[in-house]
Amino acid sequence: MSPVPPSSAIRMSDPTAERRLTVGCAETVATSVPPHPSAATNLLHHEGIYNTVLMGVCMSRKESLDRRTFLQYGGTATAAAASVGLAGCGNGGGDGNGDGTGTDSGTGTGTGDAQQGLRTYDNELSDDASRVEVLEHVNGLAHEQAPWVYLHQQFSIYGLNSDVEWDARADEDIIVSEFDTDLDDITVSQGQLTDTLDPVGNNATPHYNIVDQAYEPFLYREDETGKPIELIVTDWERTEEQTVRLTLRDDVQFHNGDDLTAEDVAFSINRANDPDVSEVAGNIGDIEEATAEDGDVVVNLNSVTPTIFRNMTAFGRVVQKSWVESDGNDITTELNGTGPYELDEFVEGTRVSFTKNDDYWGEGGDPESVTFNAIPEDGPRRDSLLGGDSDLITNVQPTDISTVQESDDATFADVPSIRNIFLVQNDAFEPFDSQEFRQAMNFAVDVPSIIGSILNDFGDQTSQPTLPGHNGHNGDLDPYPHDPDRAEALVEESGYAGAEIELHTPVGRYLRDADIADAAASQIDDLENVSCEVNRREFTALVDELVADQGESPAFFLIGWGNPTLDGDYAMSPWFTEGPFQHFSDEEMAELLQEARTISE
Repeated sequence: MSPVPPSSAIRMSDPTAERRLTVGCAETVATSVPPHPSAATNLLHHEGIYNTVLMGVCMSRKESLDRRTFLQYGGTATAAAASVGLAGCGNGGGDGNGDGTGTDSGTGTGTGDAQQGLRTYDNELSDDASRVEVLEHVNGLAHEQAPWVYLHQQFSIYGLNSDVEWDARADEDIIVSEFDTDLDDITVSQGQLTDTLDPVGNNATPHYNIVDQAYEPFLYREDETGKPIELIVTDWERTEEQTVRLTLRDDVQFHNGDDLTAEDVAFSINRANDPDVSEVAGNIGDIEEATAEDGDVVVNLNSVTPTIFRNMTAFGRVVQKSWVESDGNDITTELNGTGPYELDEFVEGTRVSFTKNDDYWGEGGDPESVTFNAIPEDGPRRDSLLGGDSDLITNVQPTDISTVQESDDATFADVPSIRNIFLVQNDAFEPFDSQEFRQAMNFAVDVPSIIGSILNDFGDQTSQPTLPGHNGHNGDLDPYPHDPDRAEALVEESGYAGAEIELHTPVGRYLRDADIADAAASQIDDLENVSCEVNRREFTALVDELVADQGESPAFFLIGWGNPTLDGDYAMSPWFTEGPFQHFSDEEMAELLQEARTISE
C-alpha cells in the first residue's frame, strides 16, 4: 500500500510580498494576504507538486521547512497562510472581471463577469474534444449554472499519539495496518461510525475507515495520482473496448479460512453494482456482468467506461459469495473479509473493535487490536487524545493545533484532501429553480473570510465541482467574489425577493461544518431580500434523506464530496445525472457527462 508523502511543505505570507510560484506546468502569482491572528500553516498540494512560500521566498519541496519543526518554535499564532491563486494554470485565467485577463495576467477566456447580471461561461467545445476537454467544459457549465455554492477544498487534520507514525492520506483512508508503532492496541476516534458493516451498504468515509480494516478493494491506488496498483487483482487489461480481464492473487484466504476464488470476485463486482443492495451501484462502471473464467474475472461493459480501473480502487469490496448467501450470516453486523484485521465486536453507533488476522496474505499491521469509537464533539475528541484514551483522532480543529503540538504525548498530521465542501441548491425546489437566485447565493457568501476566520486558512476556495489536479479541472474558472449588492440584484431578478430558506448542515462530520454553515447562513441573511436559518442535523439521518425520494430531500444543505478516483466524472455525474444523488437537472450537462463516459482515455 502506497503512503502519501509527508506533509512537510508550508505556505506562509509576508503581508507585502508577492512572488511567482511554479505549480505543475503553470506559473502562478502567489499574492500575500494579511494573516489571521491565529492563522495556521497551509499546505498546497497541486498535481503531486508540493511548493512553499515562506516569508515571501519561493521554495521547492526539497527546500521546504518541516511544519512540525516550525510549529514547535513558532506555534500557530505566528504562522500566516498565503492564498495562492491557481486560476492561471493551463490556458490562463485571471479574476474574471470582464475579459478574463484580470490580476493573474492569464490569457484564457475564463468566465465572463460583467459588473451586474449573471456570470456566464462562453467557451466553445470542439466536435473532436477529448474526454478531459469535455469534463472541463461541464465544469464551466456547472460554474455558470451554480447548482452549488462553491466553498473550499477540505484539509484533513488528524491528532496522533506521539508513539504512532503515519502518513495522512489525501483520500482520507485510515488503514491501521499502515501505522508504524510499538503499541499493541490502537484506538481511533472519529465523529461518526457506521450503521452497517456491509461494505457496499454505505459510501461515507467513516464507514470505509471501519470496514476497510477487514475488507479489501479489488485494486489499491497511489494517493497522489489515483493510479491503480495491485492488491487482490494483480494484473488488469482491456481486452476489447467493452471488456476487461482481471488476474487475481492465488494466496488469499477469507477470515473463515476459505480460499478466495474468481467466483467470489465476480460476485463482489456484481453485488456492488446491484442497486437493490449497494449504495455504490453504478460507480464502478457501466457493467453488464462480471463472470469467472479460467481463474480470472472477465467484466463485460455496456459502454467504454474509461475510468473502470480507477473506479475499482474506490468502490466495492471483495466478499465471499457462499458466506453472503448463507442464511446463517448477516453481512450488516458481521465481517468476513480478506484484510489484516478480523471483527471482534460491533456496537452500532458506539464502538467497533478488531483483532489482528495472523493469516493475512500481506504484511499485516503492527497493532494486535484496533478499536473505533464515535465522539461527535470536537472538544471531547481532542481531550481523548491528550488524555491518552485515543491514539488517532479525526478533524482536529485548527485552533487546537498548538495545544496538540505542545503536548508531550501527541502531535498532528494534515493533508489537503480529495474532498470538496459546498452548499447544494436543489433546483427541484423554489427558489433554487432560478439560476439568478443560485448565483446570488454564491455572491452572498464570503468564502475567503470563512477560510480565514473559521478554518485558519486550512482550505482553498473552489470554483467548480472538480478539484485542482484532478482530471477535468477547468483552470479558466475563477471563484465567485463576495458581492452582496450583486447578490441582492440577482435575487430581485429571480423573482424570489423575500425568500425564506433553511440551510441544513451535519455536525461534526467535516472540519467545522456547522460553524461554516452558520457563517454562510448569516452572510445570506444579511441580504436585504433573503432570510436564512440553519438546521443542524445528524449526518446519517441527513444522508438518508438525500438518497431518498427527491420530495424528501432538503432543498439547501452543506455536504462534502470526496473523489477517490481523482476524475471529474465522479465529481459531477452522481449529482448531475439520473441517480439517488442527483440534485440538479440540466440536459446539456447530463448529455456531456454521458458522452465523456464513451470516450477512451
